[in-house]
Amino acid sequence: MKTKYRVATMSALVFLLGAGALRCTPDVGATPTGQIVGTVKLDGPAPHPRTIDMSKDPGCIQVGKGSSPAVAEGVVVGANGGLANVVLYLSQGLNGTEARSSQPVTIVQKGCRYIPHVVAVNPGQPMRILNDDKTIHNIHPDPRKDSGNQAWNKSQMEGSPPIDFAWSNEEVAIPVKCNIHPWMRAYIVVVKGPHGVSNEAGAFKLEGVAPGTYTLSAWHETYGTQTQNVVVDAGKTATVDLTFRSK
Repeated sequence: MKTKYRVATMSALVFLLGAGALRCTPDVGATPTGQIVGTVKLDGPAPHPRTIDMSKDPGCIQVGKGSSPAVAEGVVVGANGGLANVVLYLSQGLNGTEARSSQPVTIVQKGCRYIPHVVAVNPGQPMRILNDDKTIHNIHPDPRKDSGNQAWNKSQMEGSPPIDFAWSNEEVAIPVKCNIHPWMRAYIVVVKGPHGVSNEAGAFKLEGVAPGTYTLSAWHETYGTQTQNVVVDAGKTATVDLTFRSK
């Protein structure tokens, strides 16, 4: 009887330990994410870029000095009609559990320009502004008053420490200007979830997109916003091509 009792007890312990191990095993079958890729193009002639005169400040270094004068970046079009500086983001279909990116996004003041001209970030994502010029700048982001984001205005001397900050709320888009150099302009787009910015070929990519049906929004500082529905399957790539019409 004692032997049978010990065998039964050991069998029960083995069963419980096995069940506990099953409960503690990590879920290795998590649904893989997909991505959205595509191009943004301009239909029609691009406007003639406006030349910028930086001669009043000797500390400003023109890009292509002596050959190509600096021009405004309101519309940047590549050789194939690709439209740059378009922000792509998911305006509908997110479930609210998307992770916030912790990677800092940097804007550099170089040659009396903001580089890059357009950036996209998540709410709370760290940002940093650097001054790489031999002159003083005055950084002045101007969010909407009803957005919950706070406007600020700070000067940054040559060699000054970086200006670190983050935005609390979504906003499309926050203009950034320099009160000293009026041609300096940048835009910060604050959105939840995956996002991307088109390059000079008009190409873009949104990575880490959970499977689902979404509304993809495309914002441009001159041509406004357009949307398109897109379905992303697990571990797959969805392709979306968009076109803005020139004004």
